[in-house]
This record gives sequence, structure tokens and C-alpha cells, in this order.
Amino acid sequence: MIVHGNRLGTKITDTAIIIIVVLIAFLSLFPILNTVSVSLSDKAAVTSGAVTLFPIGFSFYNYQTLMQDTQFFQSFIVSLQRVLLGGALQFLITVLMAFPLSRDSSKFRGRNVYMWAVVFAMIFSGGLIPWYLTVKAVGLIDTIWALVLPGAVPVFNVILLMNFFRSLPKELDEASAMDGAGPWYLLLNIYIPLSLPALATVTLFSVVGHWNAFFDGLLLIHSPEKMPLQTYINSFLLQPAQLEGLDPEQLKIMMQTSDQGLNAAKVMVSMIPILLIYPLLQRYFIHGIVLGSVKE
Repeated sequence: MIVHGNRLGTKITDTAIIIIVVLIAFLSLFPILNTVSVSLSDKAAVTSGAVTLFPIGFSFYNYQTLMQDTQFFQSFIVSLQRVLLGGALQFLITVLMAFPLSRDSSKFRGRNVYMWAVVFAMIFSGGLIPWYLTVKAVGLIDTIWALVLPGAVPVFNVILLMNFFRSLPKELDEASAMDGAGPWYLLLNIYIPLSLPALATVTLFSVVGHWNAFFDGLLLIHSPEKMPLQTYINSFLLQPAQLEGLDPEQLKIMMQTSDQGLNAAKVMVSMIPILLIYPLLQRYFIHGIVLGSVKE
């Protein structure tokens, strides 16, 4: 009877866990499904707020309008440039900071001082106004570097990778020293190849962070052609002036398009690069997060 009761309790627990997980998954997917439905619905349904999980008045008018939006694709290219440039810079700085900070104080004098400075920078920000004035003072306003350099040192990523380096066996250092290997050889030929999970994790953080950032673009970029994609999406409004100079077919498509539906289409297209990148790095992601957070 006790065994039977334990099995029944286990089944009830497993069922409850499955229901909770399915509910959480649905709540996580609902915004995406709703955005897809809004992007594929007609203007009347979207404007009335009738769209939930399924499109109403199915149409591709929003995507047809999007294909005519040259500013969207220009901003898309700017965001790609930002991700490539900013991601590469963050990767380089993260590795070059995390490796020496992972050494013991006996090998890196002043290591604790630098570590406290890094932690302090992660906890306390310099403030929005000093940040803006600094960027303006060095002449970065309205350039791609304004989107890249202010966030070039991702402190959280540095700490994550540093902890991963510290989790590697110390015997690697001793064996390399006996063979006459220097710090650069140790980093490039031993630590980096062994740290693919952590490197994939910090790379994913950098890529997603740069791709989704929009607030700095609102403050630092003035020229429309230099505006990153998320900034453009967040600031987009369908203006009546856009209706001028269009042929009858384009005018028909535009008149059947709502701001909300068009923005939903833009959000869906903007998600494509992340959806393509994440599956490639996902198998390293959890492993890198766990191993990079177990040491101080």
C-alpha cells in the first residue's frame, strides 16, 4: 500500500509539474503568437483589438508594406554592423580582462583591486547625463561608435568568463609552465579551446544585447540612415506624408495597413537573426552559465 501510494503521489506530482511547465511555455509563447497574428490580420481587426492567437481577415498587406520600407532595411544593415563590430569588440575585451583576473593574487599583483573596481562598475552606474556628455565630448554622437564603444566592457560577461577560467584545473598552468609556455600561449591554445561553452554564452549575450538595444540609438543617433533597427521600430509611426507620391496599388496596400500591424511585421522580421543564431549556441548556453557561476 505504501509503494502504491508513493507511485500515485509521484504521478500526481509529475502531472502537476507538466501542467505548470506547459502553462509557463504558453505564457512565454503567447506574445510571439499574438504578434504573428497581428502582423497577418487586416487593419479593422487589429484596430479593434480583436486579434489574439489567430489572424483575423488574413492578409500579407503589412509585409507588402514592409518590403517597400527602405528605412527598415537600412536600419537592419546598421544593426548588423553594430552586432558584428560591437560583438567582436566585446569578445576581445572580455577575454583579455577575464584571463588575468582569473589568476591568483600571487601571479597578478593588484588583482583584488581590479576585481573590486569591476564589481563596483557592475553595481553602480555613472548616470545617464554624465554618460551622454562623455560620449558627446569625445565626438561619437551620430556615429556607429556611439553604439559600440560605451558598452565595450560588459562587466557581467567578464565575471562569468573569469569564473569559468578559474574552474579549469590549475594543473594546466603548472604543466604549461614546465613546458615553457607563456601567458599568451596558455590563453590562446589551452584556455580558449576549453572554454567554448562560456565563450558561446558571452557571445550570445553580446549579440542579443546589441541587437535588442534601442534606447542609446534614440539619444545618440540623429540621422535616420544611421539609426539601428530596434530604435527605428520603437520610434516608428505611420505618417500621412507617407501616402504622398504612391501609385494606386501601393496606396491601396498602405491604406489597409495599420501602425500596430506594420510594427508587428517589423518585429517578426527583426527576430529572424536571433532565431537563427540561438539554436547554434544553445547547446553551450546552459553549460556555460552553470560553470561560469560556481566560483567567486
